[in-house]
Order: sequence, then C-alpha cells, then structure tokens
Amino acid sequence: MAKPRELRRRIKSVQSTRKITKTMELVATSKLKRAQDRVIAARPYAAALAGVIADLYAPELAERFPLLRQPKTTDPGGKPGGRVALILITANRGLCGAFNANLIREARRRIEQLEAGGATVDLHLIGKKGITYFKFAKRPVASQRIDVGDKPTATQAAEVVRPLMAQFESGALDAVDVVFSQFKSAVSTPPTALRVLPISPPRATDPGNPGLAPGVSGPSAYYILKPSAEAILEQLLPLYVRNQVYRALVETAAAFLGAQRTAMKNATDNAGEMLDLLQRTFNRARQAQITQELAEIVGGAEALRG
Repeated sequence: MAKPRELRRRIKSVQSTRKITKTMELVATSKLKRAQDRVIAARPYAAALAGVIADLYAPELAERFPLLRQPKTTDPGGKPGGRVALILITANRGLCGAFNANLIREARRRIEQLEAGGATVDLHLIGKKGITYFKFAKRPVASQRIDVGDKPTATQAAEVVRPLMAQFESGALDAVDVVFSQFKSAVSTPPTALRVLPISPPRATDPGNPGLAPGVSGPSAYYILKPSAEAILEQLLPLYVRNQVYRALVETAAAFLGAQRTAMKNATDNAGEMLDLLQRTFNRARQAQITQELAEIVGGAEALRG
C-alpha cells in the first residue's frame, strides 16, 4: 500500500486535473450553444438556395455552365478518374476524443477509394491535426491553413474554394470533395464525404441532400425570371458551392465543440471516481499508520513498566 504522503500528492494532482477538465467542459458547453445556433441559422438559407437551383435547372442550361460539367472520366460506378481535390477539415486542437482521428480515417478511406478508381488526389488541409498527421505520413499537400477557428466565416469558405472552382472551370480538376463532420446533435457527429463539384442538380426528394427540407417534391414556386435563368444561375452556382463549404466548416466547428464537451465530461467523471478510490485508500493507509503508532506507544509503555 502506498504511503499517506504519496497518496496525498496524488489526490491533489487529480483534484487539479479535475478542475481543468471541468472548466474546459463548461467553456465547450458555452461555445457549443453559439456554434449550434450558427448551424441552425445557415440551414434555411441553404435550403432556399438549393430549392431555387433545383427549380431553375434544366439539361439544356447545364451544358452552358462549367460548374455543372460532369467529367467524362467518371465511370457509372461513381469512381472518378482524372484529378480530384479533397478538402479535409479537422480541428486545431485536441482533447476531443476520437473526433480528429475519425475525420482522418474517413479522408484516408476516400483517398483510397478515389485512387482505386484511377484518380490523382490533391489534398487540401484545414486544421492543425490533419496537417500534422499527413506531414507525419509524408503525403504531399496542395494547400493548408490553420486560421479557421471556432467561428468560420463565409469569406474564409470563399478563400478555400475559389481557386478550386477556377481550376475546375479550366478543366485542371475533375471533381472537388469535402470531408467534414456532419453535425446532427451534440453526441452524433459522423464524418462525411461530400461532393461539391461538379454540382449535381439538387433534388427536393433526395433525403441525403442536407441543403433541402425533407418532404418537398417538384418545383416549390413559380418565378418571374429577370433578366434570365442563365444570368441567375451564373450567380447562384458559385454561391451554392461556397455555401456548401461554409456549412461544412460551421458544422465541423460545432461538432468539435460537442466532442470536446463529451470528452471533458467523461474525464471529469473519471477524475471524480479516481478521487473516491484514492480517498478511501488514503483513509485506510492513515488508519493503519495510526494503529501502528498506537501499538508502538502501548508497547513502549509496557516495556517501561516492566
């Protein structure tokens, strides 16, 4: 059994750790509410934007817009060849359980799937954790940035995807994918791979499209188009791509805070259980020490009396 002095030091250490994890849990909870509000606020706009594009889309118009161009290198099995840009969004910080590891695992799975179909993958990384991993793995990276924090902006999303849209329009890229954490709830944030380019016409009946409200089918409204559907689509299509990336950034930020809150709560609970165990062990050690001291005193007194 450990000595009482050693146990006392361990108890103080665990108490200090529990204070830190409890504070981080409270901070993550406070930030999570605001991040969740940003996710919820972005959904109506995305749904309306996707609905308008779905109503305006027509096969004859699709041939005129490069962002709708379906690459010829894509086979019927859905395995694109050519060159594909993969954007991986991870967090800048850890202490969030397996959050970053799950995103990296999904990115590796997607890379293997694309390369198995004959594609060359350009990796674009957002977040320190993804950058650190692929640097360790010695994989070439096309671009990287760490300035996207807990409050992503539409400007940052535009900066990420604008050069990729230009390369796609020029034919240098055949597709653009985003790997992010889809925020369903604070405890459900599955890693997801989303194809943002080429743009697939949003379908209101598609339950897998996060930009559309469920249960809506067919044209949602009748429009008077000025100046023309072509001019409107020319503005809306780049906006739609930027919005998809912005939502991926916002949802990943909210998912990270949810994962961090859960991890810190588990750490705080574990520290509490460890403190209970250490306190009981300390009490037993202290009681044994006191009993031994009393026995020594009684034995000494008996020796003096005899």
